[in-house]
Amino acid sequence: MTETPASTPAPDSAEVRARPVSARLDENDAPWPLRPWIMAAIGALAGLIFHLLIDRNHAAGAAPGLDALAAFVAIATVVFLLGVEQRRWHWALGFALAWGAVMGLITWTSAGYNLNRSPIEWPFWSGILAVLVATPLFQTRRDVAPDWRFWKLWAMPYERLHSHAWTDAVIGAAGLVFVGITFLLIVLIGQMFKLIGIDLIERLLNGEWFGWMLAGAAFGGAVGLLRERDKLVATLQRLVMIVLAVLAPVLAVALALFLLSLLGTGLTPLWKSGFSTAALMMAAAAFAVLLANAAIGNGRDDRSGNRFLQIAAAALAAAVLPLAAIAYYSMHLRVVQYGWTPERIWGVIAAMIALAYGAAGLWSVVRGRRDFDDLLRPLQQKLAIGLMLLAAFLALPILDFGAISTRDQLGRLKDGTIAAGKFDWAALAFDFGPAGRRALADLAKSPDKAKADLARWALKTRNRWDLNAPGETPDATDVTYAAKKIEEKIRVLPAGRILLPQAYAAVDSRGQCRTAPCVAYVLDEARIVVIGRGNNVALFARDAKTGQWAEDYQAFRSGGVLTIDRVEKGRVEVRPVARRQVFVDGQPLGEVFE
Repeated sequence: MTETPASTPAPDSAEVRARPVSARLDENDAPWPLRPWIMAAIGALAGLIFHLLIDRNHAAGAAPGLDALAAFVAIATVVFLLGVEQRRWHWALGFALAWGAVMGLITWTSAGYNLNRSPIEWPFWSGILAVLVATPLFQTRRDVAPDWRFWKLWAMPYERLHSHAWTDAVIGAAGLVFVGITFLLIVLIGQMFKLIGIDLIERLLNGEWFGWMLAGAAFGGAVGLLRERDKLVATLQRLVMIVLAVLAPVLAVALALFLLSLLGTGLTPLWKSGFSTAALMMAAAAFAVLLANAAIGNGRDDRSGNRFLQIAAAALAAAVLPLAAIAYYSMHLRVVQYGWTPERIWGVIAAMIALAYGAAGLWSVVRGRRDFDDLLRPLQQKLAIGLMLLAAFLALPILDFGAISTRDQLGRLKDGTIAAGKFDWAALAFDFGPAGRRALADLAKSPDKAKADLARWALKTRNRWDLNAPGETPDATDVTYAAKKIEEKIRVLPAGRILLPQAYAAVDSRGQCRTAPCVAYVLDEARIVVIGRGNNVALFARDAKTGQWAEDYQAFRSGGVLTIDRVEKGRVEVRPVARRQVFVDGQPLGEVFE
């Protein structure tokens, strides 16, 4: 390439002078001035379609098909916006549509798996992980492949792959920040015009359709602007990596001290903490991988020249394996103690992935020593491809973790490892999918009356949170108590008074007495006070016209806290209390102040 002379160019170079100056990092990517506007329009249209698909009456029932279409539109749009270039744009379109279809299928199967009909389950997040890993792999293959065939992904240049991964992260994060700033600006403008009596913008913001269109347009426009200036983005990416690399020695020293301390304390203190040991160890391992990659850079020429940072990066790469081993052992103990659940299966898989990264890191450090990063980079590329394929496979409806968990938990129940009263019936009903519900139906026919009653009760409930009072997490003991009839849970006072069936039904529907005993104090024929665990006091009144019982939500404010023992055995009375309060024209105003 020759230098352009500083003197006035010849007349025959007019075409060259008219060509727009490129701010692209890759000289093969020509400038695309209309990209921000095209991306904004695509984002706005996708936002409107997404709103139309999710804007429905959810109380009318689940709609897995609409959820799947919404996921298809959202994922396909985001992947296309992040990955498209004029060069081989049809590759990007096909890639985006394919992953949108995959995520739509995952959403459809997830939404119909459990009774809560939520599409956001573990397979969904596994699919998202596959998309995030696949996108830079696709971008790199698009840049270097001679044709459309995607064989030998591991042969791609690591430097370009690593650069695409970091650039996508920076552009995606910047796009989300731009969306937030855009909303703040529109809100400010709307409030300004509202001051002079024009509330059009405020009314538009109150409409969800406008919010989704604005978010899509802002994100698409931001991604388009940044892609057209990816030389600047590369500088910003490098800055982010430098900042993260500075943190590498801090985490390396902390992990070294932590692991050395375990030689003296053993692993026992880890199991006594109030946090999930496996989750903490895997989070530390993930940060170690992130900071180590920031320190070693895209290639040999890009790694930090600071010897201290190189040692810290090597220490972080080597520390991943012991952290992953502790996480795996923690999950092993949980499985041995409590059996398999879908969450624990996902946790074990995550720990095994961390073990693979840890083994690659330690092997690279031992074999490569000062040049360990030259060995680590190609291994990480292969691990990324394997992670993408594994995440996609696990997200698809091929393996049923609920069925695996059901078989294991039923085996523990049948062989007496766990008693029926401590068995997690709610998990079988709401977390293990169709296999769990079928197992409950079989147990409901069991000759063991205790098991049959608990299974029938779990089958009748439509929401696991109905097992307990609001704000509390149900456990096996709560489930066992909840199987009792409502009449057995309530102590009626004064002695000799009775409650009508309609009153029992009203109290039962509130959930106050589902998993703990209550006291019902009859004030008169039309009012009862119900006292539950904690500070749970409610007044129920009967409507004079309809005869229906309902809670009076304005009757009480929070008071003292009651234990179950005080609810069951405590002396309950209703006393007249003198109060001081402001009255205007005979009507009370404000709260009681004395």
